[in-house]
This record gives sequence, structure tokens and C-alpha cells, in this order.
Amino acid sequence: MIYMKHITSFFALLVLLLFTGLQSTPVYAQDAKPEIYYASPKAYRIAEIDVTGVDNYEDYVLIGLSGLQVGQTIKVPGDEITEALKRLWRHGLFSDVKILANKIEGSQIWLEIQLAPRPRISQINYVGFKKADREELETRIGLIVGNQITPNMSDRAVTLIKRYFDEKGYKNAEVEVLQTEDPSNPGQVILDIHGDRKDKIKVNQLIIDGNYALTDSKVNRTMKKTNAKGKWENFFRTKKFVDEEFENDKLALIEKYNELGYRDAVIVEDTVYRFDEKTVNVYLKIDEGQQYFHRDIRWLGNTLYTSDFLTNTLRIQRGDVYNQKRLEERLHTSQNEDAVSNLYMDKGYLFFDAQPVEVRVEGDSIDLEVRMQEGPPATIGRININGNDRLYEHVIRRELRVIPGALFSKSDLMRSAREIAQTGHFDPETMDIKPIPNQEAGTVDINLNLTPKSNDQIEFSAGWGSTGIVGSISLKFTNFSLRNLLNLGTYRILPQGEGQTFSITGRSNGNYYSSYSFSFIEPWLGGKRPNSLQVSGFYSHQSDVSSRYYDNYYSNYYYSSLYSGSDYSSSYMYELDPDTYLKMFGFSVGLGGRLSWPDDYFQLYGELSYQNYNLQNWKYFVIQNGRSNDLSLSLTLSRRSIDNPLYTRYGSDMSLSVQATPPFSSLDGNSMADDQALIESGDFETLYNWIEYYKIKFKSKTYTPLSPNNKLVLMTRFDLGYLGTYSPYRRSPFGSFYMGGDGTTGYSSAYTYETVALRGYENGDLGASYIYERIGAELRYPLMMETSTTIYALAFVEGGNLWDTGKTWEPFRLKRSAGVGVRIFLPMVGLMGIDWAYGFDRANASSTAVSGGQFHFVIGQEF
Repeated sequence: MIYMKHITSFFALLVLLLFTGLQSTPVYAQDAKPEIYYASPKAYRIAEIDVTGVDNYEDYVLIGLSGLQVGQTIKVPGDEITEALKRLWRHGLFSDVKILANKIEGSQIWLEIQLAPRPRISQINYVGFKKADREELETRIGLIVGNQITPNMSDRAVTLIKRYFDEKGYKNAEVEVLQTEDPSNPGQVILDIHGDRKDKIKVNQLIIDGNYALTDSKVNRTMKKTNAKGKWENFFRTKKFVDEEFENDKLALIEKYNELGYRDAVIVEDTVYRFDEKTVNVYLKIDEGQQYFHRDIRWLGNTLYTSDFLTNTLRIQRGDVYNQKRLEERLHTSQNEDAVSNLYMDKGYLFFDAQPVEVRVEGDSIDLEVRMQEGPPATIGRININGNDRLYEHVIRRELRVIPGALFSKSDLMRSAREIAQTGHFDPETMDIKPIPNQEAGTVDINLNLTPKSNDQIEFSAGWGSTGIVGSISLKFTNFSLRNLLNLGTYRILPQGEGQTFSITGRSNGNYYSSYSFSFIEPWLGGKRPNSLQVSGFYSHQSDVSSRYYDNYYSNYYYSSLYSGSDYSSSYMYELDPDTYLKMFGFSVGLGGRLSWPDDYFQLYGELSYQNYNLQNWKYFVIQNGRSNDLSLSLTLSRRSIDNPLYTRYGSDMSLSVQATPPFSSLDGNSMADDQALIESGDFETLYNWIEYYKIKFKSKTYTPLSPNNKLVLMTRFDLGYLGTYSPYRRSPFGSFYMGGDGTTGYSSAYTYETVALRGYENGDLGASYIYERIGAELRYPLMMETSTTIYALAFVEGGNLWDTGKTWEPFRLKRSAGVGVRIFLPMVGLMGIDWAYGFDRANASSTAVSGGQFHFVIGQEF
């Protein structure tokens, strides 16, 4: 009994000692320093605080971090010292923290905070990483030379690097961060980050269980990022396994079931297990549930439109599959121009809301109530234009279909964005239009955030012909301002700010050939309506080579062939014949305007033009001597609804034009017999003094996006032209269609022919005639869409041909070609490109073989 009492007393004393030890705070007394009695805390006033062990921080900063201050009364041991230690540890800047009591006198205490700083990074080495991976990881993990390194930072770096590799399909990647002291920099360490990505983990097999409505192949197509290897349908698809993509694919699979009416479909089980070291099997078990159909749809809260009208607009009928995605699209999606929400927003109901609610489910049928809150119509408040530094603001505002004080209209807002993009002065890819509604006031402000870009162009080109080098320069200023000609402050080479277009072009190779042209376009004549004015003019002079050149050439060739000597003709330069030339000049004035019917995408343009041809000893045309005059009036009806002039994604561009001269053969009193007599006598100067003809052309392009992001675009084309005559004896010697090649023109053909491109054949290879037809299809995909540069690749097929008369026209007998190419648009250069095309047919009757492969270069023009 006495023995048990002693044992009980011993354990009681031990518990008391442990308890008093746990209550003590980490204040240390060194050697002869004052003694601290942990069992009986006392209150002390801090007389002084010293900080030791660190040199990179001011003492007052570290004392502030601790929360202690001179003059503060604390208990020792006590909670104040414990909290100070926790605060200093929490910042992660130190590898060791101590608080010592250096001296105690009466009720005052002198404290010392001893700190051991964590090392700083002197160098980071990435071992086993590719350059692209290293650059990406440097931004992700946040380790910077000169900063301190902590264990948490090392662990975080390992986690982020493994996650990065996991996103790329390397699920077995190994990562290690090693620290070694830098001998040349005390207190600093060298970090070696070792990475071994191992092999990618791919999907060996995708196992689906419980799918009846969707076949395995349809499930595979729906899960775009989780694809089994070894299947032909997945040849161009990724086969790596990524957890995040797998989760997204499961959501996509359920959404697909919902679209088919299986609204209760769920994935009841999914398992990913290793097949071998490089692949995994993916198992999914699906509970499809039953398929549902729409029955009754009721509308509540609608006052602007009737329920029947809204039901017809919704395009969902009784008995249709219950498709929640389509229901949402027809109610709210902006991509559907005739969606219910867009009908309301075009009437100003910006605060409109419609929520479909399932009110009854019976068997496989669902009844819906669409509960609507129309709200009041919103009026437009302020329209703020941000980022414009190229045009006067009124030039932008005149393109807007929305104005302050008017009812809000979503379609007008989108049309305004299109019209601004069509000016070419702002980047349509970065254009940001933000409506800022104020429901309490019933108004909406609109912010137009624009990124300006230069649309001026300069073109230099040079070529080599039989008469030497031909140089060309063309300048196009798309922000010209005629009004500011005397305002030198607006000059950037030329006066700018009004959005007018002024261009000038010159081509020459000296005395043999020269050509000059200019044009001016005012898109808003008078500034109040989009009525355009166009003025242009040109002058061209071309001489011929003297016959002595050809005589010497052939005689020298004859002698060189006899004596097998040097080619004497190689040193004989051509000389001009001043008595042989073709001179042309002309001018035109045109007026255009926007129509309101059938819709306001239509425009009507009329132009009066005059051209004068002066020929002397010119043996290349029917008229060899004399003058010819061409006075014509043309009318063009066009409809242009494309979204972007540089890389068009959707819309169309169509035109029908008629150009005609007066019927001079009916006005000059000559009969057909008289004309025939002039032809027989060779008096073409009299016959063609005034040229007569009529020309009808139809051109069309359509643009259709083929991918969800509208990047892959199909462009189709159909062109048809006819050059007719009033009299069979006065068919025009000028203005016929000249087909083949890249559409560029020779010396005089720019004004004597109308060139038509047909890739896969040489320039003009098909000749010239009076009827042409061209069809084509082109796939386009953008490679770069930046403010300053647009690059896209293309693949095309096309066909075209020429005919003399309508009787010989065969619309399906075309010269065919196919090829690939690339286009680059640079602000100061314009459109450039190169195409390679293969012509599958002989260009003309004299050709002995198919055209074959041809390269075509594009500078400042588009096919």
C-alpha cells in the first residue's frame, strides 16, 4: 500500500512538470543570461529589441513583422512571444527563428530576435527540358534568380511541372529540384531542375458499355480528345490521354445525348486503367435513359409578339426530339439572326429574358412554359469611340447605324461593326463593341473599342521584256483628305483624315513604253449620304522596235550559222521606230449610291467614260493607222455583304453590269453595205472612228464558313461576260476578254483588253474573244490574323474558257486547273501571294500538250 502511494506521488509530480513545460514559451536564456521561471509567468515592459542574423532587411521592418514594439508590456513566458514567432515563420523568409531575453532589470526586459535567412537563388539550370518547354515553365513556376527559395516553392515547382507534362500526355513524367550551395556566392544556392517526361500515355482502347442510341463510332467522334490508337478514323486526331480533356469529353458526350432527347443520360461509371507502360484503357458505362419529345409549348408574359408567331420563330414543333441545346439556340444564341431574343433586341428590348421551364413530364413527352420578361425598350445614350487616331470622328460616326436617342437594335449594332470594318482602317479581329446597359434609366451606352491599322499601299515591281527592264510604282492612299490640302498639320506624306482614296501609278522602261494613271474616290459625297464620286484618268504611250533590228537579227543569225562563229546579233541592241506607236488616253467620272430596296446591301453605280486610241503603223490590231474614240455609259447593280475585306468569312459579293456606247452605226447614216465596203477597202480608220459595242458582265463570290470557329472558309465564284455589237460589221476591236495566267496585263493590254485570270495557264494563253465564263471554288484557312499582318493558305479548283459567239458557247466545256497558294497582306504593300496550279487541258487548238504546272505571283491584286 505504501509502495502504491509512492508511485502515485511520482506520477503526479511528472504530470505537473510536463504541464508546466507545455505552458512555457520559446524564450531562451544563454549562459549567464537572466533566468526565466516558466512555471510562474511575469509581466515585463520591453526596453529594447535587437535583430541579428540578417543583413538584407532593416531592423524596424523585421520588428514590425514580429508585432512586438518597445514599450509594450508582455508576459514571459506568454502568448505575445509565441505569436511573434508564428508571424516571423509565416512569412517564409527564414530557416530558423529565435527570440532571446538578453537582460532583465526589475520590470524591464531586453529582447534579441535571432534570424537565419533562407538562401537566395543564384542560378537555375533546366536539365532534360526542350527549349520551348523551358520558356513556358519559366513563366509558370515563378522561380527567379535573386529571390529566396523555400521548401514550399520547390514542391510547388515540381507540382506545376508535372501538371504541365500531364497536359501534354506525359503522365509518367519525373521531376526533381536539387539545391547546391554556390561556392562563389555565400548564402546563395544553385537550383538544378531535372525533368524526364518519359513516353506519352496514349489510349489503347475506348470501351463503351450501355450505348444503344449512339454507336461506338459516334461516341468516338463525339469524344474529340480521347481517341484510341490504331483506328483509321482517328488518324488525324490526338491519341494521348489527358485527364482534363477526358473530363471535357465526358461532358460533350452527355451533351450529345441531350441533343438527341436523352435528357436523363448519365455516365454511371468511368475507369482508366493501365494496359501497358505506354497506354491505358478507358472504360465508360452509360445509362442513356429514355428519349423525350416536345409536346406543348406555352408562352407567358409576351405582349409584343403573339404566341403563334413566337412558336413559328422557335422552329420547334410538337413531336420534335427534346433538344435542350437547340431550344437554347433558338431562344438566345446570337449566331441565329432570327432567334427569339434577337427579334426583341432589334426592337429595343435589351433587357428581355426568356426562361424555358418544364411544367409536365408524361411518359416520353414534355410540356414547356417559356416565361418571358420583356422589360421596357432601351434607348441609346452615349456612343464612345476609343482608339481612333486615323480618321476624323465624323467619318466613323457616319458609318454607324445606331445613333444616340434611338431605340437599341442589335442587328443595327452588328451592321455598324461591319461598315466600320469595310473602311479598312481598323482591325476587325480586335474590334470590341460593348453595350453598357442601365436598366434603371432604360438606356444603354455603347463603347466602340477600335485598333487602327494602316491601309495605305505602295507597290514596286520590275520585269524584263524584249526592250529591257520595265519598272512600276503605285501609291494608294486610303485616308486622303481633299479638304486638307492647305492644312499642313494633317499631312502624312499627303493630307489625311477624311477616308477618301487617292491612287497614282506609273510604269515605264524609258522611251519605249510609259503609262500613267490616277484615281480619286469620295465615298460620301456631300457628307450626308453614302453617295460616292469616282474620278480617274490615264495616259499610255508605246513605241515599236525598228524593222532594222529584226533585219540585222536574222542576218546575223544567218551568218553565225554559216561560219559557226560568235553570235553577232548579241551585240546589236534594239532601236526605237519613232514612226510606229500606240497612244491612248482616257478619263471617267462615276456616281454611286446605296439602295434601300431590296435591302440596303445593294448599290447602284453609273459611270461615263471616254478613251482615245491613236495608232500609227501599229500592225498588232485591225486598225493600224488613225484614231478611234470610245464613249460609253455603264450601270452596275451590286450587292456586297461580306464581313471582312481582308479575310472574308461569310457573306457574298455580286454584281451585274451593263456598259454601252451609242449605236453610231444607226446614227451616222451608213448602211451595212457601206460598212462592208469600208472593210473590203481596208479603211478601218473610218469604220472605227467611233467604236460601238455593249458589254454585259455578271460576277459573284460567296463565302461560307465550314468550321465552328469560322476559320475554314469556302469561297465559290461564277463569272460570265459578253461583248456584243449593234452591227455585224462593226464589232469592237478593243475591250474583248483576254484569259489565262495570273490576270496581270502587258504593255497595252491594260486598256485594249479586259484580262481574266485562270491559274494553271500562262498569261493570255487562251487568247482573246467576246464571251468568257469562269467558275471556281477555293478553301481558305488563316495562318496569322494580326493587326499588321494577315496570312492565309488556300487550295482551289477552277475552270474557264472563251467563245466567239453565243451559238458556240458551251458552258461545261472549260479549261480546268487546281492548285494551292498563300496570301500575305502587309499594310504598306497590300496583298501579295504565290500560287502553284496545274492546268489539265490544252490552252488552245495550237497547243500540243496540257498546260501542266505553273507558278503565279500576286502583287497588289486579288484573283
